[in-house]
Amino acid sequence: MRRHRVAELDRDMAALLAARAFTEIRHMAGGRAAPDTSPEEVLDRIRFLADLSHNLPGVARPRPRTPSRQGKPLGSFDQAMAERPMSWVWNTAGPEARAWMLRHIEQAARNWTPPPPLPQSRKGPSPMTPRQRVALLFRRWPVRTPAGRRPLPAEANVLKALDTEAVCALNDQARRLRLGLAGSGSWLRAHLAPDGIHYLLPDPANYYWPGNPDGSGGEIDWWQCTALLRMHDGEQVSSMVAVLPETFAALPSTLPRKHQLRLAHHVRSVERDTSQWGRDREAGGDVEGDR
Repeated sequence: MRRHRVAELDRDMAALLAARAFTEIRHMAGGRAAPDTSPEEVLDRIRFLADLSHNLPGVARPRPRTPSRQGKPLGSFDQAMAERPMSWVWNTAGPEARAWMLRHIEQAARNWTPPPPLPQSRKGPSPMTPRQRVALLFRRWPVRTPAGRRPLPAEANVLKALDTEAVCALNDQARRLRLGLAGSGSWLRAHLAPDGIHYLLPDPANYYWPGNPDGSGGEIDWWQCTALLRMHDGEQVSSMVAVLPETFAALPSTLPRKHQLRLAHHVRSVERDTSQWGRDREAGGDVEGDR
């Protein structure tokens, strides 16, 4: 109950701050800024307020949450946002924006505590939920079909083990065909474990489900796959790559079905991806190149 009240207070603060920002923007756009304020300063102030407030209406009146993948539990970031809807706005705001927010909240005589820092993505898989454990017990494949969509064919309900060169080749193909989801094969060759075993699972998000419009007048005819990659430091991270159905079907399948089921749940539960791994390594001066 207390968590619900805290989340509602965040939404109230978002509505209050959005109203104050829009009022100030209207005031300045109407020519009622201080006499010694230049037009450039007025535009800078309006830009500052617009950047600060553009996410606030969505916090104040959120849309019903629709998970991007059926049956996949909330990650740590989504959990933090559900508990404190102001988390993203507050944690991405600079000192000036934070001071502006706190000043208006104080002027409204509201008692509000800023949210804590957003969590880092977990290293390793998230704990299995009771529903996942039941699905594993009854050998249910974890990738579920969104309502109103056609199920993936049986050959997609397979998890495959790949070597490093196969992973790089898939990403190179996706880039060459401009499928839209691919990493750089050269970057992967430089940073994946050379002798590592990686795993590939067709796992389309609802908006990438085959048959959806592809943005160019056609339909999506590839499978969005989740990959679990082993990096050269031994860490396992996730990645996404678009794979043509015939390409996926041609990849060898060598894992027993029981092993595939357990690994499929594991693959879907890893939050850290190659971008986050790369940023962390870049901060230490260990990674170069375009992902």
